[in-house]
Amino acid sequence: MPTTPPSTPLLRRVTPGAWTALTWCVSTLYSFVVQIRWPGERLQPWGEKSHRIEPFAMDPREQAMLLLAAALLAGACWLLTRRPLTSMTMLVLSALVLTNGPLHTISIAPEQYLPVCVALCFVAATETRRTSLIAAGLALAGLLGYIGTRLALGFRVGTSVEAVVLMMIVVACVIGNSRRQEREHTEQMRTRVAEQAVTAERLRIARELHDMISHSIGVVAIQAGAAKRVIETQPERARNALGVIEDTSRETLAGLRRMLGALHDAEAGGADKPLAGLEDVDRLVENVRNAGVRVDVEWRGERRPLPPEVDLSAFRIIQESVTNVVKHSGTEQCRVSVVFQPGDLSVVIVDSGSGTGRGEGSGHGIAGMRDRARLLNGDFTAGPRPEGGYRVTARLPIPMEV
Repeated sequence: MPTTPPSTPLLRRVTPGAWTALTWCVSTLYSFVVQIRWPGERLQPWGEKSHRIEPFAMDPREQAMLLLAAALLAGACWLLTRRPLTSMTMLVLSALVLTNGPLHTISIAPEQYLPVCVALCFVAATETRRTSLIAAGLALAGLLGYIGTRLALGFRVGTSVEAVVLMMIVVACVIGNSRRQEREHTEQMRTRVAEQAVTAERLRIARELHDMISHSIGVVAIQAGAAKRVIETQPERARNALGVIEDTSRETLAGLRRMLGALHDAEAGGADKPLAGLEDVDRLVENVRNAGVRVDVEWRGERRPLPPEVDLSAFRIIQESVTNVVKHSGTEQCRVSVVFQPGDLSVVIVDSGSGTGRGEGSGHGIAGMRDRARLLNGDFTAGPRPEGGYRVTARLPIPMEV
């Protein structure tokens, strides 16, 4: 069922260039407004606020300088995400043009350099460290170059004001760098989660292949050995054994094809059926019976549909346990109990064989069954019985919503 993707927040839909342009408009308007001598304000003796400036009645030269600064701003905003260093250069020039043009101030006021700092923050957050350092260098070059030029010409400079601008540049770099590091960390975590998911899926596939193939190869090996021993003296029994080998091989091949088909459907989002389940126990019993081992299955409790992962794990545990009976127990009979309870499913496999070759170190069978139970928050035990034989018990919780 298609779902509507969540809408992007409004603040994230505004481009960095648009934020920079908006900052320039607001800061420039503020720079003009503060030049007005409002009622109650006095003209300072050092003339930093001049009564001769009329912000809203500029002469042609001042208007030309303002238009040049606006043109540089427009180009910088357009190039900010394409060529960030060129954009930073144009923003610095725009701030210098405003300072020496319509504003007539002796220092670069913080509000005039604010658009430069906003753009620098975006560059530091989205570009490489090298590009970020060069952009910060351009911002510092504009500020220090302006101060040096005025000092070289013998003009006054508002050093305390420029110190505030310098602090703004540093803060913009720190904020942008922090955002970049946060984004890189998030991407690393996403990559790690994806790698863990791939590893878990590979382990699941390996477990499925082990359970499926080990059972089938065990049956094939036993039947092939039986056929070899009686092929000359009892041709009919040899023919039956070869028939079992053929059927088992075909079923294994079909299972492998189903598994590959399910993996292909999962990539396309169409996998909605388990590969196997308790419904396949009867076929498993028939195959094992043909291999010379009788399996008695006891069903207790009310049988009901199970979650796919519980159904599959229960069947694989029965399959692996019965395969171990055929291969290692030396007995011709085992008993399987499947108990449906309100909150869980219990599976017990018991045989009266010798139990040799089925310890913790004998391959991946016991470990694979234990992993299946643990993945479902269940319990698993396996070991020899005091009275002889071997016992495998698994309890798999069933979610209440099923």
